[in-house]
This record gives sequence, C-alpha cells and structure tokens, in this order.
Amino acid sequence: MNSRPYAASAALLLLTCNLAGIGHSQSTPSNFALHDGDRVTFYGDSITEQREYTEDVEEFVLTRYPGWQVHFHNAGVGGDKVSGGWAGPVDLRLDRDVFAWHPDVITIMLGMNDFYYRPDEAGIYSTFTEGYTRLVTSMQHNNPSVRITLIQPSPYDDVTREPTFPGGKNGVLLKYSAFLAQFAEERHTQIADFNAPVVAVLQKINAESPQLAQQVIPDRVHPQQGGHWIMAESLLKSWQAPSVVTSVNIDAGALPAAQTTNTDVTDLVRPKGKIANRISWTQLDKALPLPFPPSELDPVLGLVLKYSDIVTALDQETLQVHGLSNGIYDLLIDGRKIGSFNSDDLAGGINLATMDTPMLEQARLVAWDTEKVNNLESARFAVINTSVTEEQSLTASALASAYKTGVERQHADAHPLVHHYDLVLQNPPPASH
Repeated sequence: MNSRPYAASAALLLLTCNLAGIGHSQSTPSNFALHDGDRVTFYGDSITEQREYTEDVEEFVLTRYPGWQVHFHNAGVGGDKVSGGWAGPVDLRLDRDVFAWHPDVITIMLGMNDFYYRPDEAGIYSTFTEGYTRLVTSMQHNNPSVRITLIQPSPYDDVTREPTFPGGKNGVLLKYSAFLAQFAEERHTQIADFNAPVVAVLQKINAESPQLAQQVIPDRVHPQQGGHWIMAESLLKSWQAPSVVTSVNIDAGALPAAQTTNTDVTDLVRPKGKIANRISWTQLDKALPLPFPPSELDPVLGLVLKYSDIVTALDQETLQVHGLSNGIYDLLIDGRKIGSFNSDDLAGGINLATMDTPMLEQARLVAWDTEKVNNLESARFAVINTSVTEEQSLTASALASAYKTGVERQHADAHPLVHHYDLVLQNPPPASH
C-alpha cells in the first residue's frame, strides 16, 4: 500500500484551493444511534472475541465520522454463556470487563454456547432466559441510561451441511432469538438480528458455489470475514447508520452548479466552448468509503457483497454528472485513471466506493490501523483477565500506552484529504475554426 501524504499536506492543499463554495453542501442526514464521545462495549463469547464484526463497526465509525472520538472496547470471551465462563462468573465479568469501562452503549451477543449444541431442552432454555434476564437487569441497574442492543445469535451453519438432528442446531438458536426479540421489546432495548441475514446470504452463495459457501462459517460456528460483515451491517442498520459516504451531482452544461452531500466541491471548471468534453474540480470529502479488500484477495467476501445489500445500505459514494457531450469519459483522481464511463452512466450516477480510488486506499490504511489497535487491546484484555503480578502490571501499562498511540494514528489516518478530479472525453471531435 502506498503511504499517504501527512494531514498537514491536506491542510496546505486546502489553503491553496479556491475556497469559494460551489452549490449547496450539507452533512449526511442521520439518526445514527452512536454519538461523538460514546464509549461502546461489545460483550459476548468467542464470536465477539474474534474481533471481526466489532472491528467492522469501528471502521465504519472511523471512516464515516472521522472527526468523532468514539472509544470501542471488546469484552468477548471464548466459551462464555449467560453465567460467565473460564474468565470468571458473570458478576465478575460485568464488574471487571463492562462496568469498569463506563460504557454508554453495550451490545450483548450470547446463546451459541448456552444451548450446548443439543436439541431443544426446556431446562437449558430456561437457564438461558433467566440468566439473560439477570444479565440485562444488572446492566440497567448499574447505569439506567445505558443504551443496550441485544443481538440475536449468529447461525450454526445448517445450510451448507446437513443438520445433525431434526430441526437442526440453528433451529434451537432461532428459539433463543425469538425470546430476545420479545425481551428487547419488554426492556425497551434495541435488537439486531445476526441470524436470518447470514442464513439468507449463505443460501444464495450455496446455490452458486457450495465449496465457497462452506468457507463463510468454516467450522459451522465461527464466521470468517464475509459473515462478520453481514453481522456488522445488521448491527449498523439497527442503529440507523447512514448509507451515504459522499454525494456529488454536477451539471456540466450549467457550470459552476454542483449539489453535494458530505463533501465540498471547489474550482469546478471546463474549457471555454459550447461542448462539455472535459471538466475538472477539487473535492474535500467529510468521510471515506468502507475498506473492503480487492475481491480477488477474498472471493468469499466478494460473493457476500454480491448477494447482500451491504454496499447499498452502507457504502454509497456517488458521482453524477449531467450535460456532458455523448461519448466515453476517463475519470482521473489526482492524475490516476480510475475508470472509463459513458456519458449516460455518468448522468445516472456511479458509485466510487466500489472502485480503486485514493479514498479507498486511505480507508484500507485505517482498517490496518484498526486491526493493530485491536491486537493491542486483545493483549491488554488477556492480561487483565489473569492474576496480576508486578511484571503483568508493567506489561499492561506498556500495552495501554501503545494502544493510545495506535488510536491517535487511527484518527490521523482517517482524516480525509483533498483530491483533484478530471473527466476527459476520449477521442473528442476536432475543434472548429
């Protein structure tokens, strides 16, 4: 990955631009459930401990709201149930791993271990529902204003492989999910479904490529990257996350008119003449696209994006240009060719989030930063969950310092940069004299 210019360079570029705004710019309208300054704790079992859907959510917030300071804390522990697990009973887990962090928002994802991978049994089910009730009651008692999202557990994969008993293990999880939906309504919490959306995409991929479909949840329990992105989307949609990264609508025949959302367009020009065969502008966005890797590096994720609505729901970075003369246009950003598009496609609008742009390159750097930060937090969390010796205390302190530096780098790298756009007609007609 190419190193990006420092944020100071962006500031210098911005100062040298023509700062007179063109058209009407507005921020992305949103009722997003998270707010600047929130502290978010993800509580759960090994699927949360994987730090995949949680990192995806963190990357969304970093790239969509780069000016925000939102702190994310992962409290997932492998094997955990509503009663706790190897890292301690539930009361200890809550005091040490949740309440001590003073979260404003808590998500809870449990259930996979609670049914013991058996057919439905009344005693096991009541243990889950009673334990879950105590868990949420304790959280609400500790902080009555905390915003809780209950997560209906991700599926046991009975799609790509035959169920091991009638009704399947996922059938048991669906019963637990039904309880959570009713319980969320009673306790006035939010609810996110990690089961049905994953199953729906699994079924579609399985119809095209059974071998790749099995890689979505290789061990039938723990999803890989594609499955986690479906789950992250479900959580973000439950939080009313906005779909728009940026939106630019330019009328090339009536310059300097431009309508924008979540970005500023300046220096919009075209050569003199009646035919618009080349236009250029400068753009400073207020957000970045989601950092999906190239599809050839992760074909399973590529199929997930194909058969889900993740891009439509969360990753719209649209460019629309009207009034161009007919033909094929090359789009260049910072002098780099992004693609070629006919004038009709440009008039209808293209989604830059799906293309290899400098903005996507920057977002992938933010994702790399986020993975490093989460590795540091995971190591620190492991130290906290053991008996603390003097040496371990020093280790935890060093990890905390490195974590702080990593978070600062995340936010610095998420700061959007100024980019220069050119739309150039291929094979323009010769100029008349």
